Amino acid sequence: MSIYQLFATTPKAMETILAEELQALGMTGIKLSVAGVAFEGNLETAYRVCLWSRIANRVLLVLSSFQVKTQNDLYDGVARINWFEHMEPEDSLAVSFSAKNSAAINNTHFSALKVKDAIVDQMRAKFHKRPSINTDQPHIRINVYLHGETAQLSLDLSGESLHRRGYRDINIKAPIKENLAAAMLLRSEWPKIAKQNGSLLDPMCGSGTLLLEGAMMAADYAPGLLRDYYGFTGWKKHDADCWQRLRKEAEQRKNAGLARLPVIAGFDQDRQTIGAALTHIANAGLQNKIHVERRDIEDAEPAESWNPGLVICNPPYGERLGDEKETAELYKKFGETLKSHYVGWKAAIIIRNPELGFRLGIRSQKPVTLFNGALECKLLRMDIVESAFFIPKAKTREERISRLAEASKMPQIDTGAEMFANRLKKNLKKLSKWARQNHINCYRLYDADLPEYAVAVDIYQNDQSWVIVQEYEPPKSIDRQKAEQRLAGLLAEIPRVLEIKREQVFLKIRSKQKSTDQYEKHADLRRFHIIEEGGCKLQVNLEDYLDTGLFLDHRPIRMMIQQQANDKRFLNLFGYTGSATVHAAMGGAKATTTVDMSATYLNWAKSNMKLNNFPEASKHEFIQADCLAWLAQETRQLYCRQYDLIFLDPPTFSNSKRMTDVFDVQNDYIQLINNAVSLLAPGGILYFSTNFRQFKLDSLALPKLAIENISAATIPEDFARSPKIHHCWRIHA
Repeated sequence: MSIYQLFATTPKAMETILAEELQALGMTGIKLSVAGVAFEGNLETAYRVCLWSRIANRVLLVLSSFQVKTQNDLYDGVARINWFEHMEPEDSLAVSFSAKNSAAINNTHFSALKVKDAIVDQMRAKFHKRPSINTDQPHIRINVYLHGETAQLSLDLSGESLHRRGYRDINIKAPIKENLAAAMLLRSEWPKIAKQNGSLLDPMCGSGTLLLEGAMMAADYAPGLLRDYYGFTGWKKHDADCWQRLRKEAEQRKNAGLARLPVIAGFDQDRQTIGAALTHIANAGLQNKIHVERRDIEDAEPAESWNPGLVICNPPYGERLGDEKETAELYKKFGETLKSHYVGWKAAIIIRNPELGFRLGIRSQKPVTLFNGALECKLLRMDIVESAFFIPKAKTREERISRLAEASKMPQIDTGAEMFANRLKKNLKKLSKWARQNHINCYRLYDADLPEYAVAVDIYQNDQSWVIVQEYEPPKSIDRQKAEQRLAGLLAEIPRVLEIKREQVFLKIRSKQKSTDQYEKHADLRRFHIIEEGGCKLQVNLEDYLDTGLFLDHRPIRMMIQQQANDKRFLNLFGYTGSATVHAAMGGAKATTTVDMSATYLNWAKSNMKLNNFPEASKHEFIQADCLAWLAQETRQLYCRQYDLIFLDPPTFSNSKRMTDVFDVQNDYIQLINNAVSLLAPGGILYFSTNFRQFKLDSLALPKLAIENISAATIPEDFARSPKIHHCWRIHA
């Protein structure tokens, strides 16, 4: 029996899958090429590939190769073949022609006509008859591929693309071709799962392509068995007996395979596509073998009797304008369904946009590149295991907070969070008692007590409680996913331990400060809550900014100011929301001045004063200015302002465009303190505070001043585990 050179074509990126399939079918001489695989074999070999390949588009039997530099070379190369060996003069033919990197050929349609002319002219010259053209089902189909100057002339044994199995209703458009569906199933290890009696489920099954391909694989059902036309059936060298023998063998294998078919099921929310799937199932003779029904993705639960297996689907890509939000929500729901109902299963999904894959919230293996037509796609493969969830990396702070909040609602987020919960309970028992005894409504409950859970947890209370969770940026050595899971885990534990609603917990993402990061606006909800401190009412905003408008660690210094402010003139530099000013006024200050560069925070300070019945008047002054420039200007006045009590709490660093120069507290504190002291009245006191943990104050650089470090006295009980939360000095001339 003759040995032929053969070539099977396939879509781009599926060449390796095809080569593996051909090897499994017993082919030899396999060589991968672009969009195809070369191999060799006899006629039975070629027929077997046509009948059994789930991945190939076409099977070509190479007749000759020749050089083509002109159109005449093409004609002559075709004419050198004795076409009477392949067809009768009255038979029909069709020609397909393609070229790549050819200087001689630039019109493939004209070249196809040239190939046809060479065959027709030869037949007419010998037999005075000419073959006819039939583009649908000719006796033989000729394929010519010209690469550079080398033409390969072949018979197309498949006739039409092998992805057309014969079960599809031609009036129903499918979003995925059969051989792409087969590639997805093979790369998802479905044949192995099927042999173990695992189930196959497509929760967005559409017209049923993945279900049918999966069933045919599991049942050892040859994908070409339904077809009644191949390109070799009208070929003169066709071996009909061999072909019938192969078909009979395939029928026997199918019948045996159908008897042991595992559960194959599909759901879809669209009634029309379910109807199409039922039509295709019937066409394939698989009635009562594949179960499909109408269900939304949220309701796509497997029956209890179904063995865990493979969930696979080709969901919408969200390509149409306006579909993005709806598609993202669909993927999110799909991920939730998988995590809720398919623990112990494997899952595979082909996607166009990797960002949509993140919406599933499940870690996947390395993606497999496949092409759906011209669209490059990724096949994601996942193991759905207990507590397995993946929190995608977010592009923005807000997106990350949102994803962590969603992850915190998942069951069994992080069993290690139990340690955090126990520490939280222990702290609560101790600090809540202390807070009640000292009439403190807002305090720090937890501050990275456990290194694995590096967050601060603050409680704000009036008639109800709110919790602020501030994350400390983890070192780069910590696995990002592990850190995210821990953070989601503790977010799940806080409402349970404190007996509050999830909506009363707010997450703040804190990173190394590069500017006045705590003042940056993160939202614009403008929801304020009123809390009390030392008899003062203060507004806090728990959502719009990184900080709430009240620095809890400054509670003792604010109380100190309140106790010392009676009949004093008080200056609040870098006044922020004016909480220290309110305390001074409550303590009986005869005048206050609050200076801050931000109009937003000055307005907040004014609201805090009004809330305590200190209306804006001449004795309570609010100045919008760069504090550095304002101080420098005041010190140059002949009769500069005089204050008895000054609170100076500058930022660690600022490069605001509204400031004249970049400010760094470690570099600029000497000039800043000297300027502030020049505004002190005789016997006046300046309190200087900074949250820069590495700050060093050199008293020798301020030789004319009396400086006392009072940091220990200004660290409250709830911050005792973090004594470097701030540094504070009492200074006077």
